[in-house]
Amino acid sequence: MNISFLMVAGLVASGVGRAPDGAALYKSNCARCHGAAGEGVMGPSLQTTTLGQQQITDMLSKAVAAKQPPHGTAAAGWTAEQIAAVATYVGTLKK
Repeated sequence: MNISFLMVAGLVASGVGRAPDGAALYKSNCARCHGAAGEGVMGPSLQTTTLGQQQITDMLSKAVAAKQPPHGTAAAGWTAEQIAAVATYVGTLKK
């Protein structure tokens, strides 16, 4: 068997190269405050937010001084791809 094939197969099996799942990231990190459907709990509703995808991306990737934790600091340990996936998913929650 070709060594290149084995390396690619190993990367695919490990999830490397796979797009982040915005819905799963949202549910495990954001839903407790913003609600499972973005309806708002102790955090504001994301269903009615006027923020666009780029603004949401900026909020997650940069500190926003006027916001309550966790948005007063950048999302620790998240890649740009994960942040973009969550921002895209939040856009699907809007009504």
